[in-house]
Amino acid sequence: MPNTGRNAMILGVTGGIACGKSEVGRILGEMGFSVCDADVVAHNLMAKGALAFQKVVDHFGSGILSEEGEILRPALGHIVFEHPEQREILNGLVHPAVRHALAEWIEQMQAEGRRSAVLLPLLFESGMQDLGWNSILCVSSREADVVQRLEQRGLSREESEKRVHSQMPLAEKERLADHVVPNDGTLEELELAVQKTVQAISR
Repeated sequence: MPNTGRNAMILGVTGGIACGKSEVGRILGEMGFSVCDADVVAHNLMAKGALAFQKVVDHFGSGILSEEGEILRPALGHIVFEHPEQREILNGLVHPAVRHALAEWIEQMQAEGRRSAVLLPLLFESGMQDLGWNSILCVSSREADVVQRLEQRGLSREESEKRVHSQMPLAEKERLADHVVPNDGTLEELELAVQKTVQAISR
């Protein structure tokens, strides 16, 4: 999709769980990109009174709510990672609203000619390949590193491995992406990989 703005580069950043998408987003932000985190968009859409809130509560019940009536993400996450069919239902309830919000944001960035990136873990799973990306980046890490990062976040090894294996295989995301950004070394190596990838896209 051609850019309407002179400098508008729109990147879709995806990858597996705990592969370093947020870190890549931070690096892109320091390079002057406007960065939108689709997880934050989805979180806001599920806030009390927001567009997808009632749909999610109607399906999953009041057991996922806090005393203040907000959706407890850990409780919801436990359900959807234990039951793949429930994860599909949740995605069906939330993704249309997320897609609409992201499309509006991308359109605004293109109109303003701003280099931009969207962190979108389920880019391929949600069928959002057609949102006008100049390029899709897949952030990739070794499974052992991913499991270790998830354990550092407080998950057990069993829970960590279950979450990794519940997703589209990372190799498939790498195949579908335009560029793979490896995150198997130091932060400096990741920064260099992101910079080289952006330079390659710019050419």
